[in-house]
Amino acid sequence: MNFLTGEELTTAEQRRLLERAIDLKADRLSSRALDGKSVALVFDKPSTRTRVSFETGVYELHGHPLILRQGELQMARGESPRDVALVLSRMVHGIGIRTGPHQTVAELAEHASVPVINMLTEEHHPCQALADLMTLLERFGTLEGLKLAYVGDGNNMTRSLLIAGRIAGVEVAVASPPELSLPEAPGLDPAEAVRDAHAVYTDVWVSMGDEDDAERRRELLAPYRIDADLLAQARDDAIVLHCLQAHPGEEITEDVLYGERSAVWDQAENRLHAQKALLEHLLLPA
Repeated sequence: MNFLTGEELTTAEQRRLLERAIDLKADRLSSRALDGKSVALVFDKPSTRTRVSFETGVYELHGHPLILRQGELQMARGESPRDVALVLSRMVHGIGIRTGPHQTVAELAEHASVPVINMLTEEHHPCQALADLMTLLERFGTLEGLKLAYVGDGNNMTRSLLIAGRIAGVEVAVASPPELSLPEAPGLDPAEAVRDAHAVYTDVWVSMGDEDDAERRRELLAPYRIDADLLAQARDDAIVLHCLQAHPGEEITEDVLYGERSAVWDQAENRLHAQKALLEHLLLPA
């Protein structure tokens, strides 16, 4: 089994995985699930949370994380993802990759005989969405019937939240400018999206690869900033989420990011625990 978009999990599997993540958070060194196993972690893009959480997670499960940075595989010199998959499958027990084109991950998964995990592509960020659901489950004790409002650029994070939310029974309301919306989520007015939400979520306005379009994006997204006034449209117990890195003053104000309703730092930590549960799910024998 692979984990490329999050759609690979049933509702029951997703819920068991999240509950297992909460157990692992309570006792971080309780599992030796990867004892004697190696996981290749391929990083074609810079990373803070993904790199640290996956490397630490494999180690805490008593496995060996094999870190492969940009340029360290022959893919940088034209070797096909197919050939890389065939080689790595003979040597490691799982492959994680953080890269650009989603097709690269799909091709690796097609030809690998070990599980492949999408650690981020331009189209999907499913591991982050798992940590987001875990954070909601911790805060509210349930997922069914919750409303999450995503405000900002329609991107890979938006798509992954829509997928994960659909499986979990979480309503995901999206507010994006028409020019930056996903086809599957045309975008609501920010106040409408946030109204009665249990969580208000945002992402950076200028992602990796969008730098040439930075000024236009900032102009389009200026009305979509999460500030105290917008947050006031949500439920009184609503939390604030951000997948980081953050730019206070752009997509979110500093007082909201660091305020008492922010669950952003729990959310970041939960990358570790959710991914450990995912690694167990994918790499342990059925």
